[in-house]
Amino acid sequence: MALTLVNPNGLPKIDVYRQVSIASGSKLVSIAGQVAWDAEGVTVGEGDLAAQVEQCYLNIGTGLAAVGGSFDDVAKLTVYVVDWTPDKMPLLLEGISRAAAKLGAAPVPPATLLGVAALDVPDHLVEIEATAVLD
Repeated sequence: MALTLVNPNGLPKIDVYRQVSIASGSKLVSIAGQVAWDAEGVTVGEGDLAAQVEQCYLNIGTGLAAVGGSFDDVAKLTVYVVDWTPDKMPLLLEGISRAAAKLGAAPVPPATLLGVAALDVPDHLVEIEATAVLD
């Protein structure tokens, strides 16, 4: 495996992700920000943050699989949520959990969560981009 994920001493241990990723692979993969579109470009889970988060993770999984990777290879995630407030965290975590169950892996690389005013289309509540390292 090209990545090691750690929570070093001296940094908070956060259950949802690890604080640091160490890459030793040779192929850098960037996955464009994924929104809650299915393969036909139809929005999944209109108005449902958990469903949209799940679809974003599944889309990232599809992109990774296409290049021979998986969530085990993800070094960093950036999550953009429209009108973010901390009370939305349970919905975000629910979507991640549902996607992890379908992907067979817990996506726990370092992550950044940003609140934004809007995304590409009004129906999209979340966009997630990924950087992965493969051997």
